Amino acid sequence: MELLNIKREVEKLSNILRLVEDCLEIPYLASRIQNLNQLIDKQTFWKNPTSAHQTLEKIKSLIHDRQEQYQRSHFLLEDIKAAVELLELLDDEQLLQEAQTNLSQVWEELDKVEIRQLLSDTCEKNQAFITITADLSSVDAQAWALMLFRMYYLWAISHGYKVFPVDINKPDEPNIKYALEITGYYAYGYLKSEQGRHARILRISPFNGNGRRYTSFTNVEVSPILDESVEFEIPEKNLEIILPPPQGNVNRRAVWVGVFHLPTGITVFCNNERNQLQNKDKALAILKSKLWVIMQAQGVNQIAKIKPKEITSLSSNPVREYVLHPYQKVKDLRTNLETTAVAEVLDGEIDLFIKAYVQQNNS
Repeated sequence: MELLNIKREVEKLSNILRLVEDCLEIPYLASRIQNLNQLIDKQTFWKNPTSAHQTLEKIKSLIHDRQEQYQRSHFLLEDIKAAVELLELLDDEQLLQEAQTNLSQVWEELDKVEIRQLLSDTCEKNQAFITITADLSSVDAQAWALMLFRMYYLWAISHGYKVFPVDINKPDEPNIKYALEITGYYAYGYLKSEQGRHARILRISPFNGNGRRYTSFTNVEVSPILDESVEFEIPEKNLEIILPPPQGNVNRRAVWVGVFHLPTGITVFCNNERNQLQNKDKALAILKSKLWVIMQAQGVNQIAKIKPKEITSLSSNPVREYVLHPYQKVKDLRTNLETTAVAEVLDGEIDLFIKAYVQQNNS
């Protein structure tokens, strides 16, 4: 990119950043953060833990989601302007490359601002729990589910999220499920667009000696990790706790726990923690998040109002098609966005699909 083009990009970005400043109301945010910090300093602040938690979340949201993101873009743009002034006086290839890199980073930051402005629904700022389940227990289907697990893991890491694999499989169950707990702002807002019969892959099976084209289907389910601001409890009378049968060897006692929700028939197993109490708590948290998604889909605000007969599997809606042979293409079946960069997508570069879906839903 020549210096003249960089100057044009800087002018364009400066205009966009001014619009962003107006949209985000930066001076108001600074004042709002100051007021909230004054609340924290009061001795009565922690007397109401729920209210205190909500206040802290507001501060984090205002600082992390808006103010800091704007400031990063602003400072990067100032660095680019300084670099342009120097480049007009001297020929420095390294400085030119640094300016080009910073330009790309500013565009990426502004893309994030644009998407996050569109993510305004309840719990979209929350962390996320994602489950990947192959339709069949065949080797091909399980291998495809594992590829998707890797894709989401790499996506989360590249966005600075903390990622924790979770074992939610019932012992001796043939159909293996892969699950990730992704912690960080807007994880659920981004990833809920991935929910559905997300993957359909067409390829020559490496496990089939006849070399036939093989199609694998995998369901992806995404739910938010709920915090204290979401207040609802599951009545104990509606729960059945499933524990492993007694074993003779007390030194190798199984600690997995299953939680069965009687009204909806949803069962969650957890074998991730060190003891049964922790696994039970984790399973209940996952069940609660699944029920919350159902409540949102049905437009109700109480678990008791869920209509079990009207529960539809959101993870069965077609989302994307991946073709690996005889040609390569990934196509989103909702937005019709396509790319031939299959390897990059499977390495976690799925932002183009997320952005297109979010924009389409808010148009």
